[in-house]
Amino acid sequence: MRNPSTTLLTLLLAILISACATLPDNSDRAESYHLGETHETSLAKSVAPRLAQHPGESGAYPMESGLDAFVARALTAHSAEKTLDVQYYLYHDDKIGSLLTDQLLKAADRGVRVRLLLDDMDLADRDFGGSIIDAHPNIELRIFNPFSRNTFRATQFVTRFGGVTRRMHNKTYIVDNSIAIVGGRNIGDEYFDASKEYTFSDLDVILIGPAVSKVSESFDLYWNNSLSYPLATLNKNKPKPSAIAERRAEFSRYIESLQGSEYIQALKDSALATTIRNNSLSYFWGDVDIVYDHPDKIIKSRSETKYHLSSDLADYFGKVKKELILISPYFVPGKSGVSFLSELVAKGLSVSVITNSLSANDVPAVHAGYMKYRKKLLQNGVNIYEFKTYNKAEAGEAQLYGDLLSGLHAKSFVLDREYVFIGSMNLDPRSAKENTEIGAMIQSEALADLFYSSIIDELDERTYKVYLEGGKLHWKTLEEEGERVFTKEPNTTWWQRFSVGAMRIIPAESQL
Repeated sequence: MRNPSTTLLTLLLAILISACATLPDNSDRAESYHLGETHETSLAKSVAPRLAQHPGESGAYPMESGLDAFVARALTAHSAEKTLDVQYYLYHDDKIGSLLTDQLLKAADRGVRVRLLLDDMDLADRDFGGSIIDAHPNIELRIFNPFSRNTFRATQFVTRFGGVTRRMHNKTYIVDNSIAIVGGRNIGDEYFDASKEYTFSDLDVILIGPAVSKVSESFDLYWNNSLSYPLATLNKNKPKPSAIAERRAEFSRYIESLQGSEYIQALKDSALATTIRNNSLSYFWGDVDIVYDHPDKIIKSRSETKYHLSSDLADYFGKVKKELILISPYFVPGKSGVSFLSELVAKGLSVSVITNSLSANDVPAVHAGYMKYRKKLLQNGVNIYEFKTYNKAEAGEAQLYGDLLSGLHAKSFVLDREYVFIGSMNLDPRSAKENTEIGAMIQSEALADLFYSSIIDELDERTYKVYLEGGKLHWKTLEEEGERVFTKEPNTTWWQRFSVGAMRIIPAESQL
């Protein structure tokens, strides 16, 4: 048996080594910017007639389907002629990650400039694979707020707490500065209906028009920031040409092996694919305000709110007159949030929150943070709906892989049935003060009406209506047999309820 003192000494030594973790000098990184003159590209020409019919406005097309969301990315990448700018928090090494990487490589092979900006949270032990991609002359991979490569990653969460614990949560995808996609999806199987075990109910929006340049400007700001490190600066072990050729060949064989799969066939059969090719997407038109955190939010004091997009959102929330619907998978309002929402109700506004139930939440600690405020919100008149662990097959939705369970991951707000926000921001302390976020505030009554109708149509079956009776929490929902009421967190075990309840006493709300 290992001596406990030896184990402790080893741990302390690891922490001491990590305390000395340093990053290489990043001052010689080259700046680059989006190309403004891309009006001669095929994508620009395809959207130009639509834009001419709506001068000064942007078009927005929301995507709930994971299949559609990947089709949109793949087809626009396939059409890219000048630039592809891609920015994500998580970029998994799985089927979807590989398929998207394949599109980026093929675009680069055609001469397209590809800028790939990834947060470092999902990239442990993946520098070699990244270097293979980065070795392409038309691709540059940068890592935002990287962990030190010369010491243990795990211990840096302690020794660099407040540094590496603050992350770039943005999700943007921009093709030829003509079409952009923003929303809640990371790159991974579970976000695009490609997982055989679990899928997220998520939301993206395709944008055309003036809003696209605003998304590009946000990308440039992050790309050229001192926190964005070229992978070549972090990883000095350049792969040999033979290794690059071998890995590309291996990668090509893997991509080829997927071509006969159900998922690839579903992508090919997608109605959206035909719609995009025919340039017949039914856009919603209006003013689109792109709001985002400044990348320096990561290194500035949390009190310096001039770097926060929450200031921009506050302007919109402050103008709400009748109704506010908030959709957030992770909802921890804090005392200030409870006060703000309660004040709106006191003024006669209808306020509704849709978030994950305990059984649907993939981050139990966040649910523990939310539980502390649930009763107070209900007492003050806020409507709360909790998303079920949703079995899509049982609900009659077409599924590739049978009984898939789904949890909420979309982040969206509907204001007075006039504005719709779609983005990466959760309503929790982490999004508000720790991480960086981006989103589109779309002024379109037609889109807001569509969202409102679809939400109302699905509330009874897809969510639990939470209410108080006799001072105790109850959950009401509609099932095949009729209305059902729960007096405990629905579809959970006693251990889940106990463990999440115990988490409430941990003083870590700022990290939720």
